[in-house]
Amino acid sequence: LENSRTKMRSAVSVREGQGVVLLCGPPPRAGELSFAWIFNEYPSFVQEDSRRFVSQETGHLYIAKVEPSDVGNYTCVVTSTVTNSQVLGSPTPLVLRTDGVMGEYEPKIEVQFPETLPAAKGSTVKLECFALGNPVPQINWRRTDGLPFPSKIKLRKSNGMIEIPNFQQEDAGLYECITENSRGKNVARGRLTYYAKPHWVQTIEDTEVAVEDTLYWECRASGKPKPSYRWLKNGEQLSIEGRIQIENGALTISNLNLTDSGRYQCIAENKHGVIYSSAELRVVASAPDFSKNPMKKLIQVQIGSTVDFECKPKASPKARCSWKKGGEQLHENERITFLKDGGLRIANVTKADAGSYMCLATNQFGTASGSTSLIVTEPTRITLAPSNMDVTVGESVVLPCQVQHDPILDISFTWYFNGTLTDFKKDASHFEKVGGSASGDLMIRNIQLKHSGKYVCMVKTEVDSVASAADLIVRGSPGPPEHVKVDEITDTTAQISWQEGTDNHSPVTTYTIQARTPFSVGWQRVTTVPDVIDGKTLTTTVVDLNPWVEYEFRVVASNKIGGGEPSLPSEKVRTEEAVPEIPPSEVSGGGGSRSELVITWDPIPEELQNGEGFGYVVAFRPSGTTTWIQTVVTSPDTPRYVFRNESILPFSPYEVKVGVYNNKGEGPFSSVTTVFSAEEEPSIAPSGVSATSLSSSVIEVSWTAIPWKMSSGRLLGYEVRYWNNGGKEESSNRVKAAGNETSVRITGLKSNLAYYTAVRAYNSAGAGPFSATVNATTKKTPPSQPPGNLVWNVTNSRVILNWEEVRAMENESEVTGYKVLYRTSSQPSMNMLSTDKTTAELLLQSHEDYIIEVKATTDGGDGTSSEQILIPRLASMDARGSGPSVLSIFSVSSFLPTIFSLTLNSML
Repeated sequence: LENSRTKMRSAVSVREGQGVVLLCGPPPRAGELSFAWIFNEYPSFVQEDSRRFVSQETGHLYIAKVEPSDVGNYTCVVTSTVTNSQVLGSPTPLVLRTDGVMGEYEPKIEVQFPETLPAAKGSTVKLECFALGNPVPQINWRRTDGLPFPSKIKLRKSNGMIEIPNFQQEDAGLYECITENSRGKNVARGRLTYYAKPHWVQTIEDTEVAVEDTLYWECRASGKPKPSYRWLKNGEQLSIEGRIQIENGALTISNLNLTDSGRYQCIAENKHGVIYSSAELRVVASAPDFSKNPMKKLIQVQIGSTVDFECKPKASPKARCSWKKGGEQLHENERITFLKDGGLRIANVTKADAGSYMCLATNQFGTASGSTSLIVTEPTRITLAPSNMDVTVGESVVLPCQVQHDPILDISFTWYFNGTLTDFKKDASHFEKVGGSASGDLMIRNIQLKHSGKYVCMVKTEVDSVASAADLIVRGSPGPPEHVKVDEITDTTAQISWQEGTDNHSPVTTYTIQARTPFSVGWQRVTTVPDVIDGKTLTTTVVDLNPWVEYEFRVVASNKIGGGEPSLPSEKVRTEEAVPEIPPSEVSGGGGSRSELVITWDPIPEELQNGEGFGYVVAFRPSGTTTWIQTVVTSPDTPRYVFRNESILPFSPYEVKVGVYNNKGEGPFSSVTTVFSAEEEPSIAPSGVSATSLSSSVIEVSWTAIPWKMSSGRLLGYEVRYWNNGGKEESSNRVKAAGNETSVRITGLKSNLAYYTAVRAYNSAGAGPFSATVNATTKKTPPSQPPGNLVWNVTNSRVILNWEEVRAMENESEVTGYKVLYRTSSQPSMNMLSTDKTTAELLLQSHEDYIIEVKATTDGGDGTSSEQILIPRLASMDARGSGPSVLSIFSVSSFLPTIFSLTLNSML
């Protein structure tokens, strides 16, 4: 901060409660200044409030009522808003006098605004007002005329300043500042006046005017006070004479000559400012010239119309025009008129008016001419116009538009739909133009509801246009009904109402109601009263609903076109509770453990439970007794109940029924059915158990059936447990046999291995004790070597086969014989011939191919098959062969009729 203080100012001594003004004493003003005060030391500034005020007009600090906390040094800070530089004044000490406290007194206004203050348009006006007093005065503002302040006016600095932004004419007037405390009040008044610098409303622009014509230039400006006007030409005051007149800013110069050309300036001014508008005037003189604005070469009109010919050559002064047709001078009559701008008008044109028209333009500087040819055509007429139509969605229609026109004219067709030009490319899926050159027929394919409306065919030529319109009504199935709501709900009924939707130009004939629940598959039609809802009815009662189920409803309207879109769903509503009506189905039971009665049923689905607190009542009694035993099952999803009691005899018949209930009461019972109590498990083990090895992988176990009486239940079957020599009994495998069987084959076993097995009986109550353990050893595996060197001979229908003997390895079963498997190429399964030799003879039919293979047989099962051989179909000739090798076929006629050899292809 720049410090301008040289010494401490004299102390200002005041009583507590007294008002005081500390003077800033600012330096000479250099632009806009702002003021603040430091209290004691920088940067502690005086905070303005209702008691303290810093005037931005005087710079002084005003304290309305001094308090002990105000004692200290005060320094004025002056800031230039242009340079942002600051200057500090000398400190002024403020001290309290000790000779008493100042009493209360009425406000004394120390800061006020001028009696008259001019304010510029658009400026921000700030008025200050502050008073000393005890108690501290309150400050309020008002307009003397009583008008309320607009919202843009702001009160600042605890009402010590009023701010009026964007000052306008309506803000001018008398303003009052009212200062008031308990001892009295004082008022300061001042008038704000409005002024505005001149502002252009209309300026002048460069212009070019023909000699002898009149110039009219007007410039207008706004301002307060109203501006006055002056005119200059080439920088000198324009003198008023006969040809030159000035009135309210308007300049008129008549009968212009070349010396009037120059730079003109209009000046608008009031006491607040001056503004200028300049423009160039060029006065021109020239002979007529059509080069810049030639006449039209050709005009086409139709018979009976009116035609205008333009003749506007550039000429200064304006040219006089005369007209000729084909060399003959034209004169005005009832059809021919000469226009003021030099043009020619011919009304009610006929074919005879066709030809060339010449305009001759003349002024004192010269003459020029131009011509226009006129062609008169026949009018265009629509011979087949579109007519109003009524169609159904999905149909295709043609709107005709055919015309007769003058052959020398080109013609175009356009269609408008509801006022919009039809775009045939964009709408090609529905709209297409059809017909010849003199036809603009419109085809609409697969018509939709959106195509209803007005269609206009517009026919245009160079000289005329004609149009014809037709209304197209498209009828379709109804739109969705609206505002579906449920007005009333009971346990099985709902009162539904709705509002009609669009009928799409075909009245609604019926409504149907659909419902949806969390348990239904989509929307389902529901029963209503009345059953058939006609198109004028907008309410119905839905019946046969399930109690205590959440429903949504929707409505579908139909007309003679068909069914429409469904409405939006209603709000979800729940039917009221009711006693359950449907008992469980499939009541059955049986099984379980000793001394148990097991009762089962299919649970009732939620939508049929009819209310909360749903459960089952299970009733049962021994067959032949009269007293029911009842119990309650509270879970609605439970499908069974087990009654346990040591007094229950095995496999005893019981009469059983299951009922339903909920919070509203008990529902019906199911029909009575008979259920048997749990059976008694077998108590003895099967006897006569034996095990026999059938092959290298199969053992057969057999036993004697146990004695069994039906009063103990039903014997379900037998369980056979088996394990091998290296395994443990606890990890044994099991197979089961039906109750009437006394043997079972165990397959998939390992070869040449001892297996142990035991048998026990079982039923639904459990299994009985195991029999004594028996064992059997599986046989060795059959030989892996197939029969080799398989050779065959065919004589007539007899086939003789020979092969090499198969020798078993030490760990393989001994060969006991051979199987010869054979079939025709068309048979699905093999025939078999057994033999203990290495040769076999087959009697075969000769009309088909045969496939043959051979395998060894052992106690451990069949060995590996030889590769298949093919014996081809042979007539009465002899053949021989061996396999496997490559098959070759030779022509019979190439050889002598003797036995010959064929090589055969392997079939594998």
